[in-house]
Amino acid sequence: MFRHVVLFRVRDDVADPDVSVAIAELRAVGEWPGILSWDIALSLDTRKGRVIVEDGTFVDRAAFEEWRVTEEHVRVRKRMAGISDWWVGDWEPN
Repeated sequence: MFRHVVLFRVRDDVADPDVSVAIAELRAVGEWPGILSWDIALSLDTRKGRVIVEDGTFVDRAAFEEWRVTEEHVRVRKRMAGISDWWVGDWEPN
């Protein structure tokens, strides 16, 4: 198994409708063979601003690496780079 968690800190000047579109696009890229679970949510904790949480579990690292270079993921990654900064946590659970 391979875990992939991303916290996207949305920039303050990004409008709420743009955040909604980004969330929808992030949810859509989770429909891929090799993904066991895929959750996208806006954090309930807003003390540091708006944070989109991406929490994915893949069957293995190879499935993650295959998904990572898909056209859909690359497109959404570019959108997210335009509206946010992010922190990634990737690991293989014991």
